[in-house]
Formats: sequence, C-alpha cells, structure tokens
Amino acid sequence: MATDYARLTENLLRFYDFKDKVVLFVGAGVKQLLTPSAGTRKIVAIDQDVVALRELAESVISRGLQGSLEVVGRSFEEVELAGDVVYFEFCLHEMTAPEKALAHAKNLANDVVVIDHSPGSEWIYYGAEEDKVQHSAKVMERFGVRQHERFHTEQRFENYPEFLAKVTPQGPVAIERALRFAGMTNIVIPMSYDLNLL
Repeated sequence: MATDYARLTENLLRFYDFKDKVVLFVGAGVKQLLTPSAGTRKIVAIDQDVVALRELAESVISRGLQGSLEVVGRSFEEVELAGDVVYFEFCLHEMTAPEKALAHAKNLANDVVVIDHSPGSEWIYYGAEEDKVQHSAKVMERFGVRQHERFHTEQRFENYPEFLAKVTPQGPVAIERALRFAGMTNIVIPMSYDLNLL
C-alpha cells in the first residue's frame, strides 16, 4: 500500500463531523476516504469516472448501505444538488478553475471541506504538481479558511517499478524526477496534506 488510507480517514472524520449530513462528495472515484459508514445521512458521489463510481456503488451495496449513496457521473460544475457540505477529496488542485469550483460549492452548501496535498510537500514534487497545489491553496485562502489542520504521512513503495507506475500518469517531468530512485527498494517519500473547512 502506498500510504495509510485508514489514518487519512481517521484524521478526516476527526476534523469534520459528517454525521447526519448530506454530503456532495467531489472526486469520489479516486480514493474514497469517506463512505456511508461515517454516519452520513446521504452521500452524493460525484465524478466523471463512471467506472470508478460503479465500483464504489458495488462496494457500498455489498455492505448493505446502498440507500445512503447516490452516484452522479458528471463534472462537478454541472451538478445543481443542494447539500449540507461539499467535500473535495484530493481533487481541487486538479481542477482547471478551482476558484469556480469553490464558488459553485458555496452555492450548494454552507460548509466546504477540502482534503488535499500541502504546498511544499515532498510527495507533490515527485508528482510534478507543486504549481497546481500552490494555486489551489491560494484560492482557498482567498475564499476564507475557517478551520485548518496539517498532517504528515509517507508514501511507501516496495521498489522502483512500483513507484514509477504510481507517478507515470503525471507525465514526463514526474518520470524524470523518479529516476533518482532507479534500482532502489523500500522507497519512502514524506507526504503532507491539509484539511480545510471553508
């Protein structure tokens, strides 16, 4: 496993109380740290990756929680559903216009929770995403952060091919930066991430 997702979920649920809330979950097709088992009234899982959403739905159904999940295979900007909270999971920095996404989120819910990489995190350097992360962090600051917490974890890989497979989708810069680990085993890269309530 690249990182300890159980710990990320634990930190998320300690940071914000999702119980009995209708959650608009943006980026639900990626890691899915938040599930109906958190006691939410309903999760509306939003992602353009319909295959990943289908897998999420099947996983939830297998646990008997299907009534508390709705999947929406569209871009977030097209969604016009109201909720108690909009939750972005490691995806705000990937959006073309994070300022528009946050403005839209504020129109749909009173609370906006964002979990994403921290500016300056070593892990985002190897993912070649430092500019995107820095930009989305500044956008959040302009919107007004009501609560903030930073956490530290690690990305772990058994060997270089496993690490390379993880960063290759990020493009040629990430692949070039990964070369320093060629031939290595037990690769450990520090990763910082932020939780923000807007």
